[in-house]
Amino acid sequence: MTEESLIVIGSGPAGLSAARAYREAGGAGRVRILSADPAPPYKRPPLSKDFLRGESDEADLALDGPGEDVDLVLGDPVVALGTHEVRTGSGAAHEFTKCVLATGAEPLRPPVPGADHPDVRCLRSLHSSRELRAAAAGARSAVVVGAGFIGCEAAVSLSRLGLQVTVLCPDSVPQEPRLGRSAGELILHWLKAEGVSVLRDTRLEAVTGGHRIHTELTPALDTDLVLLATGVRPRVELAAHARLALEHGRVRTDDHLRTSRPDVYAAGDVAFAHNPSAGRSLAVEHWGEALAMGEVAGRSAAGTDASWDAVPGFWSEIGDQVLKYAAWGDGYDHAHPVSHDGGFTVWYERGAELVGVLTHGADEDYERGRALIRDHRPVPA
Repeated sequence: MTEESLIVIGSGPAGLSAARAYREAGGAGRVRILSADPAPPYKRPPLSKDFLRGESDEADLALDGPGEDVDLVLGDPVVALGTHEVRTGSGAAHEFTKCVLATGAEPLRPPVPGADHPDVRCLRSLHSSRELRAAAAGARSAVVVGAGFIGCEAAVSLSRLGLQVTVLCPDSVPQEPRLGRSAGELILHWLKAEGVSVLRDTRLEAVTGGHRIHTELTPALDTDLVLLATGVRPRVELAAHARLALEHGRVRTDDHLRTSRPDVYAAGDVAFAHNPSAGRSLAVEHWGEALAMGEVAGRSAAGTDASWDAVPGFWSEIGDQVLKYAAWGDGYDHAHPVSHDGGFTVWYERGAELVGVLTHGADEDYERGRALIRDHRPVPA
């Protein structure tokens, strides 16, 4: 095929951003977004917060469309990626000269008995948040398995809906391996202040009947609602079948988001992308970074010189408390907490360099930290 055309697989933030950026960078070919999700593009961060609590509705989630002259095909998943063609579940074939994989990730159910029961819920899409909100309306209690950001956000939301909520935290405090002891203790305090019970050092062993929780350290716990917040798995099946190079369970790309096939790009959760500022490849699962990576992929597909070199960062709202976090995301040696009036900062150090920053009520430290991380500077005195 000779006529230029761009196919974007996925209508999440990375896919939407890629289509827009391609057009803004002067890409003149036909653009088509293919999505398995039947809903028009929407914001995902509110799904565990105000939307789950019923404080906003679907109209509040709506995102602006991908722009002029972009076709949006919903509810028809891509099932095969060929040399210059993709095929969808309906049997349709779509030709391309450039393609952006923005297939995202799916909730990871732990390999324990009963975790795949239909009454055991996950939270990732608008559909799953709708179902969870409806289930919460008829429930008095809930168990949230996992104490990551989504688990903590959802636990507080369910508690504010009037449910008795228990979180199974696999570590001594929430997110201790990622954020350190001091930050985890503060998150634990916030959860308890919202009426959420936290079972620490507790891992799920089984779910029976969809509503009975079994762990190693506690008696069986009956609950009306079980929510798994146990991480995600990148959707790499298309890439694997197309023999794209994979690394660490994701699609390997350069800093322009090109995969091992120069006409195919990958962005967002599915990508293991080289970041020249970091000096290595990174896996990132943040909404804002999906937007940034999608923009780079779209601009690269349009033929402009774009590179993903930012320090990944995101915000989390646990009830009324806002955390801001920026980091390369692949570990640290030491955490240095600093208290402020009404807030705190944690500086994360590896070797002699600052590699991450976490703030609450300290926006200046967040912005300063991102710059210091990118410049490979030491922890501030």
